[in-house]
Amino acid sequence: MNKPKLNKFLAILPILLVVTLDQISKYLILNVVKLGEIQKIEISPIFDLTMVWNYGVSFGALRADSPIGRWGLVVLSLVISGLFLNWLLKSERKITILALGLVIGGALGNMIDRIRFGAVADFLDFSGLYFPWVFNIADSGVVLGAAILLIDMLITPENDKNLKNKDV
Repeated sequence: MNKPKLNKFLAILPILLVVTLDQISKYLILNVVKLGEIQKIEISPIFDLTMVWNYGVSFGALRADSPIGRWGLVVLSLVISGLFLNWLLKSERKITILALGLVIGGALGNMIDRIRFGAVADFLDFSGLYFPWVFNIADSGVVLGAAILLIDMLITPENDKNLKNKDV
């Protein structure tokens, strides 16, 4: 008996969810809370809202202060997102689809910031937990998606992947 194929529209939902939550949160932080003017709001001993403009990629690596660097990162985000979208659309395993959707959604959310602002708006600050980076919902999607992919690779036996998965 053939297993029904996953509706590919549903596969796009994690992407839409991450991009939407990311952009709404950034709109609220920048335009309602006006964190860009305030710079920091102390919330608790472990969590603050701190405005940081990230001109690089993950955790400020590959800084792109120039227009060429900025647009280079936009193109890189599009290429990587396109490759991952291709992988997602060929995937049949729900866990792979979820993970890739989270990564793509995060990449696109931050890409939108680069196009609009020239940098990525970061504001979630858990430095009270000795976590030295300020990040956003898009970053969370990328990290969570990548972690799910890694854990799945480590715990799913290769023969199970070959039987249940048509992933690239």
